[in-house]
Amino acid sequence: MLNKKDQQKTFDDPKEEIVAMITEEMRRIKDSLSEIKVQVDQTQAVVNREQQRNSDLATELRTVQDNLETIPRQDIRAKYDEALDARFRLSTMRGQLEKFQANRDQLEEQQKLFTQILNKMQGIDLLPDQDDPAENSGSKTGISIVRIVQAQEDERQRLARQMHDGPAQSLTNFILQAEICQRLFDRNPDRAAEELDNLKTTASVTFQKVRDFIFDLRPMMLDDLGVVPTVRRYTESFKDKNDIDTTLELMGEERRLESHREVMIFRGIQELMVHARDYATANKVSIRLDMGSERVKVVVEDNGRGFDAEAALSGQEGNTDPRAQSIITLKEKFELIGGSLIIISSETEGTTVRLELPAGD
Repeated sequence: MLNKKDQQKTFDDPKEEIVAMITEEMRRIKDSLSEIKVQVDQTQAVVNREQQRNSDLATELRTVQDNLETIPRQDIRAKYDEALDARFRLSTMRGQLEKFQANRDQLEEQQKLFTQILNKMQGIDLLPDQDDPAENSGSKTGISIVRIVQAQEDERQRLARQMHDGPAQSLTNFILQAEICQRLFDRNPDRAAEELDNLKTTASVTFQKVRDFIFDLRPMMLDDLGVVPTVRRYTESFKDKNDIDTTLELMGEERRLESHREVMIFRGIQELMVHARDYATANKVSIRLDMGSERVKVVVEDNGRGFDAEAALSGQEGNTDPRAQSIITLKEKFELIGGSLIIISSETEGTTVRLELPAGD
């Protein structure tokens, strides 16, 4: 808790206030990372144990199938109940592990971003009584940081809603279906088998949705293979799921970049494609990714409903268009690491966004 003297100092020095806010957020992220890494390790151990249990039960079930005529019906039912419970628990724990891993990756990404912001802040002079470009630049940077933090909080809320309405709801339904199957085993075995088939189908569909959700949140292949294969995979998936004519043109040498640059490129492309789908209602999107030697260039173009780009990027008061606000935040993120964003948009001719980013320091 700051005393009055510290509060006055913070109020009189906006730069120090921003640095203190970021430092405190980074401390919180560090603590959260320590906790979630423990959760990942513990959950991984449980998943490994459940995988071994499922393997052992599979062997036992094969033995039961080979001796159906000699094993009492009650024992058979008990063994299948045990196997069903084990599979459900393994699926649940795997989902929990993937959730923890996704949260860990997101926190690590935020940690890198705040570190970059702090590094940029070292070269900013923010003097309240000095009416010059340095003061204006500092004020703009402060606004940028606020927007970035707010954008992250909005994204967390969106992800929380998706988790609640998607996987969490599906798991609840699985439990109910499993209870129905359990009650039907004695009274109507055929109906129980039918319900189990339905449960299996539903689980498969939900599992695919969870995998898609995790890919959108933090694709594993971005770390393993790099930005080009990830963008290619995302573009193909986007086209299949949304029935939007989506094309990708790759130029330059396919190569790896620093992790934070690959994340920025992928997130920029992903965000602009989602804008074209959700806000512009486009039926055609084209992406061009040029992995140049000095600068990486991205062009995302759609034929949907456009907007007043000049007004959006000027930061006019009262501009509440969510797409405009998101693009402003994206622009500021790229500028923090030496990149740029140019947008051309009109209500009748769609939207074209050009992103550039240095390939290295």
